[in-house]
Amino acid sequence: MKTLTPLLASLLAAGACAATSLCAGAATSSREFKTSFDCASTRASIEKLICRDPQLAQMDIELQRLYLLVLTDDHAVPPRNKVEIDQQFWLDARNQCATDREPKACTIRSYAERAYQLRQGSAIARTKDPSRLTEGPVAFRCAGLNALVAATFFTVNPAVVYLKWANTSVTLNQQPSTIGTRYGGKDFRGSYSFWYEGDDALLQMPGSAEMSCKAEPVG
Repeated sequence: MKTLTPLLASLLAAGACAATSLCAGAATSSREFKTSFDCASTRASIEKLICRDPQLAQMDIELQRLYLLVLTDDHAVPPRNKVEIDQQFWLDARNQCATDREPKACTIRSYAERAYQLRQGSAIARTKDPSRLTEGPVAFRCAGLNALVAATFFTVNPAVVYLKWANTSVTLNQQPSTIGTRYGGKDFRGSYSFWYEGDDALLQMPGSAEMSCKAEPVG
């Protein structure tokens, strides 16, 4: 897992307007955005949603970039042939978001989790490409929590963070913050918040107080 880089802070700061009225123009529109697939010929309803949504379109392009990088990695875990199989299963699962009560939120979670998997399993996928829209996983050790928290950042607009620890994961969206960077969201368990600045972070889970966290150094 990687620790925070100076560029990560600047990339996330660039997406901070997503939580303000200045980003009203970034809402879903009727125009089509560039994606990894042909929007003109697709019949999948989720792909049609991705084509019309700038945030999802950015996530799709970045996910495809990561996937192609992993396919060049002889040391990827799992190996490349398994990655190809897993990618097809992932695409099928992503398309099932069409039946979810909140299709866009489901699709965001799907992309965020897959980005974590690809970056976690391949050093090549974690290379510092200037065009990248993902960072991490960054390992945080939180007081009172036995497991490390892996944070993978999607620096799209609005920005997203995928947090994973033990057998639990959650995807959070960037929220307004005058200091540091804050994300929030909820699942069936309740509400979560994650704030960080530099190597310091605060994590709050449903029904618990904020936990102080520290980024682990690169090993």
